[in-house]
Amino acid sequence: MARIGALPYGLGMADPQSSTGGQGDLPATVAAEELRASHADRDQVVELLRVAAGDGRLSAEELDDRLERALTARTYAELAALTADLPGAAVAPAGAGAVSAAPKDLARIHVRGSSIRRDGRWVVPKELDVKVRGGAVTLDFTEAVITQPLLRITAEVRGAVLRLITGPGIEVDAGDISVHGGSVTLPEPPGPGVPVRLRIEIAGSVHGAGIAAGPPPPPPPPRRPRRTFWQWLRRAPRPPAIAA
Repeated sequence: MARIGALPYGLGMADPQSSTGGQGDLPATVAAEELRASHADRDQVVELLRVAAGDGRLSAEELDDRLERALTARTYAELAALTADLPGAAVAPAGAGAVSAAPKDLARIHVRGSSIRRDGRWVVPKELDVKVRGGAVTLDFTEAVITQPLLRITAEVRGAVLRLITGPGIEVDAGDISVHGGSVTLPEPPGPGVPVRLRIEIAGSVHGAGIAAGPPPPPPPPRRPRRTFWQWLRRAPRPPAIAA
């Protein structure tokens, strides 16, 4: 069940002098569940719902309904109701410093003919079961919440791509992968002076597809915008290059 974290002193306690003397209709005390939610709180619940849908816990219709309710929620009680039936979900006031989701023992990502991407502050589980056929799965670890040193991935990739975006201190080992007409590309292991924050062990099979792991690609080079027809007609010089 979703929980509401501890409140700052000034929010959870009522001032004895505040119940009278020009406070209008403001309540003397406010329950934790009835505190107003912020944009950051709504964004965190949206991310929890998106991850749950990727795991197959929510249908597309349920996801659309809950996303709409999350984006219009006013209080923590309304947000908590949207994740109450999702294992490991926790909703707390952002000011209390306890907004998080407990890591799952096992998460599943099964994709057929479509693409799924996990990025931002998603919580890395202890084990991942990935099956992708004719699509793509991208796991971006650059901002992920890492709570344990080891992640085991069991992958079955057929005619598709499994892409891992790593960062400093992340080591990837795919020594237990069988490859049939595909490829596996791994990053260089961290140097001797770089502590390993997360070790990823991939096992499974690749058929006519590929697994690629490595740092994020560099930004594209600056591009020069095209001239308008009248600029071309007047033989005006092309505008300077701008970043993509």
